Amino acid sequence: MVHILGVLLPDSFLAKQALTKFYGVGHATAQRICAPPPAPNLPVASPSFIPPRPGRPLLSTPQPRKKTAEEERLQTAAKKGDPLKYLKIESELKREIRENIAHQRMIGSYVGLRHAMGLPVRGQRTQTNAKNARKLNRVNRYF
Repeated sequence: MVHILGVLLPDSFLAKQALTKFYGVGHATAQRICAPPPAPNLPVASPSFIPPRPGRPLLSTPQPRKKTAEEERLQTAAKKGDPLKYLKIESELKREIRENIAHQRMIGSYVGLRHAMGLPVRGQRTQTNAKNARKLNRVNRYF
């Protein structure tokens, strides 16, 4: 048995399976962590490229949308070759989720109200089958 970040990883599990014991790491992320590093990108010459005729402008292309700070950060991490560098797991991820729920409640949104009442948040039925929501969405009603 190995303890990493407060998580008990059994010896009988393969590395891919053991990584899923961390909160926030599923099968796909565990696969990416255990995958071999990618080969370096080599420039590829495209023989089928035909330059435009002189005097004729290229078609105007639409302007790309402005990227958010999170997208910029992930893109720069991917360019550096480490897409998992900014992966949030365990307490950091739980804290972010708690902050998001608190923000929804603070601004008075419908989702925050449903969290505060312990009801299903994502459109599930409430007449029956809301036991999991009552158990999982249990949040203090007062700040």
